[in-house]
Amino acid sequence: MINILFLKIKMGLRAYQILTCVSFFVLFPVIHCWGNDGHVAVCRIAQSRLREAAADAVKQLLPESADNDLGSVCTWADHVKFHYHWSSALHFIDTPDNLCTYQYNRDCKDEDGVKGRCVAGAINNYTTQLLSYNSASSSHSEYNLTEALLFLSHFIGDIHQPLHVGFTSDRGGNTIDVHWYTRKQVLHHVWDNNIIETAEERFYNSNIDGLVDAIQQNITTDWADLVKKWETCSANNTACPDVYASEGIKAACDWAYKGVSEGSVLEDEYFNSRLPIVKLRLAQGGVRLAATLNRIFG
Repeated sequence: MINILFLKIKMGLRAYQILTCVSFFVLFPVIHCWGNDGHVAVCRIAQSRLREAAADAVKQLLPESADNDLGSVCTWADHVKFHYHWSSALHFIDTPDNLCTYQYNRDCKDEDGVKGRCVAGAINNYTTQLLSYNSASSSHSEYNLTEALLFLSHFIGDIHQPLHVGFTSDRGGNTIDVHWYTRKQVLHHVWDNNIIETAEERFYNSNIDGLVDAIQQNITTDWADLVKKWETCSANNTACPDVYASEGIKAACDWAYKGVSEGSVLEDEYFNSRLPIVKLRLAQGGVRLAATLNRIFG
């Protein structure tokens, strides 16, 4: 019987891990959470900021098919929801409607009320699993550390998408129908995909590399004074998802939900005012994923 939160999978053969990762990408369609490009951006930003010990550990844990590119497998956790059904609840947090606050003990649970089954709980869990990397040979770990790395990298991205910490009644904007310019969408998809895709089309020649470069430039200039605060966890914690979740629901209320109702038409005013928030959250996600991996493997 699978322990659905604190999953303890024995490390299989390296070839099996590679086959598993490749098979899911081939056999199953993409399920969007931040969207593919959002997750790629977070993971590429993070990998560029890894210190030597963390960079080496990530290289060792990534499947060979990834060619040492964390971004190339950063959506793996979305694909395996078809196989690991228990993992679906770990991508988000539902909070009480209109309170615009998050509390772990109140909100981190699945639809059946099982505590700890949310994206914040998952980040804590996979951080704990990866901390075993330095205490024993990863090939003899009681955990599948490759999967732990891929889950953690994805979930730190998810928790920085504001509507992954949204309201319970609308499932994080998934039941709010809107129009993104002329295209019918749900609000959640606008934040997962449409804002990023529109920015890429207008400003970066429909290229994720241009968006990542622009965010990297902001990290070293406009946001340089904020980076240390983003990286820091209170009480010497290795990861601090409660901070990220509290920021997320505030951003959801201040930016994602604000001014939006069923049937709203979202055009340039919404896009131009929300794009800076999307870029900021992608930057924070990348910086914090790197900081977390540096603490784990350092």
